[in-house]
Amino acid sequence: MKALIVEALRRVSADYAEVRWEELTRTRIAFQRDQLMALESSSESGGIVRALVDGAWGIAVFTDPEEIPRKLEEAAGLARASATHVREKIRLATVQPVEDVVKASLAEDFREIPLEEKRALVQRYNELILDYADEIVSTSVRYTDALRRVVFANTEGTYIEQEVPDITLLLAAVARRNGDIQQAFVSLGEAAGYEFVRDREEKALEAAKRAVDLLSAKPVKGGRYTVILDQELAGVFIHEAFGHICEADFLLRNPPMREVMRLGKRFGVEALNVVEDGYIPGRRGNVPYDDEGVRRRKVYLIKEGMLVGLMHSRATAAATGMEPTGNARAVSWEHEPIVRMRNTYIEPGEASFEDLLKGIDHGIYAKGAFGGQTEFEQFTFSAAYAYEIRGGEIGGMLRDVVLTGNVFETLRNIEMVGNDFELKGGAGGCGKGGQSPLPVTDGAPHVRIKDVIVGGR
Repeated sequence: MKALIVEALRRVSADYAEVRWEELTRTRIAFQRDQLMALESSSESGGIVRALVDGAWGIAVFTDPEEIPRKLEEAAGLARASATHVREKIRLATVQPVEDVVKASLAEDFREIPLEEKRALVQRYNELILDYADEIVSTSVRYTDALRRVVFANTEGTYIEQEVPDITLLLAAVARRNGDIQQAFVSLGEAAGYEFVRDREEKALEAAKRAVDLLSAKPVKGGRYTVILDQELAGVFIHEAFGHICEADFLLRNPPMREVMRLGKRFGVEALNVVEDGYIPGRRGNVPYDDEGVRRRKVYLIKEGMLVGLMHSRATAAATGMEPTGNARAVSWEHEPIVRMRNTYIEPGEASFEDLLKGIDHGIYAKGAFGGQTEFEQFTFSAAYAYEIRGGEIGGMLRDVVLTGNVFETLRNIEMVGNDFELKGGAGGCGKGGQSPLPVTDGAPHVRIKDVIVGGR
C-alpha cells in the first residue's frame, strides 16, 4: 500500500495533496432492561483524499486502495474548478515531514476475546443493576471496542501509520417510586485493552445506588450560590463552555467572538491554567499525530488567568500567523479533519477540598454531568446530582441542579482551584460539524465558583 500511495502522490497535479486510509474493527454489545439489544462485531475500511489547487480544496472518498490515483486526480480537478470561486485562498502552515509507525500497546487485546465472553460480562453488569433494588425499573448497559488503523501520507514526504484503540463501558440505571423517575449512570472510556472493563461490578452498583438515592433527594431551590464543581463537571464545563470557542476555525467564522478572544486578555484568577494536551498515552483517541500528520503538542489556552493560546489546523494556523497545534481530527475516513479537542483540562491548584468548603454558609456541591448546551459564551449544564453545603459541611443530596451563565463571567468568578486533579474519558464523545462521537478526555480538580445561577424549583 505504501508504494501505491507514494507513487500516486508523486504524480498528482496539485499544489498539495494527501491520502488518509483507515481500517476499523469494532464490537458493540447493548442491554436494555432484561433484553439484549445489540450484539455486533464488524469491520470496515475506506479512505479520503484532499488536493489543494490555487487556494481551494478538492475532496474525494473511496473504499478500494486501487482507486487512490484516480481519486487524487478527481480531487485535484474539483479543487481547480473551485479555485476561481474562492474569495479567501486556503494556505497551509509549514510543518516538517515525518515518517513513523505507531503500534497500539494493549495489556489484553480485546480483538482476541470471544464475543460470547464479552456478552456474558456485559450481561453480568446489567443483572447487578437490575437486581439492586425493587425501585430499579430499567437499565442501559453498553460496551464498545474498536481498533482503528490509520495510514496518512502527503506530497511533502510525510508517511505515518497509527493504531488507535478505544474501549468504552456505559452503566445506567433508572429508578421509580410513586411515579417519580430518576436515573444515574457511570461512563468509562480509555485507549486501553479488555482489562479496562473487567471487575467493574462496583461501578455498576454505584449507578444503581445513585438512581435509588435520587428518589429521596430534594429538588434544589433556584437562586445564586457559591458552587463547588467536582472534577468531572468542571472538566465538562471547560471543554464545552470554553474549549469550543478556543477552536480557531470557529473564531475565523465569527469576527465578534474573535475580538473577544484576543490573546493576552485576562479571563480568570492567576490560579487558573487551562490546557489542551495533544498526546497522553492511554487516553481516548490519543495518538502522536493528528489527521493532517502534524505532531500533537501541549497547548496552554489560559496561563495564570490570561488567554495565551488557541487550537489550530494547518489552515487556521496559516490564516492567523500561528503554528499548527496538531488539533486537526476527523471522526472517520468519510470526513475531512477539522479543529477538534483532544485532552482538555484545568490544571490542579493548591487548595484542598476542605479549603474549598470553608466559608460557604449555603452553597451547592455539584457532581457529574448529565447534559447541557452552549451558545457562544452562554451555557446551561445539568449536574448528574449534587449535595447541599451548609456551614462549610456537606449536607443532603439534591437533584434537578441546572447551572447557567456566561462562560467569561463564570471564569472570572472562580475563587479557588483544588489540588485533586482527575482526567477522565467517558463512553460518549464530542460533536462538531456533523462529526460525532469523537473520542476525547477532559478533566480538572475540584473548582469553587461564586455567584453561580442555579435553576430549580
